[in-house]
Amino acid sequence: MDQLELFELPNPCIGVCQSNSRGYCIGCLRSRDERFNWHAKPVEERAHILKLLSQRRARLNAKTRSDKEPPTAGESLELF
Repeated sequence: MDQLELFELPNPCIGVCQSNSRGYCIGCLRSRDERFNWHAKPVEERAHILKLLSQRRARLNAKTRSDKEPPTAGESLELF
């Protein structure tokens, strides 16, 4: 038995189900494919998605802290 199977992985949905212009949920930061059928996805896939969400949240938090500075030339205003 894989260790991941011993623990239930939480659904990252926070009930703010709106997509940005690139299709990512502004509440949980998942793409449409990542949101679709969450509970039916294999444990390994859900764990990978949760890791991606952690990275996206870190980028979003870093962007929020640096919002006091204007974007540099070529810098995207959207993180994902």
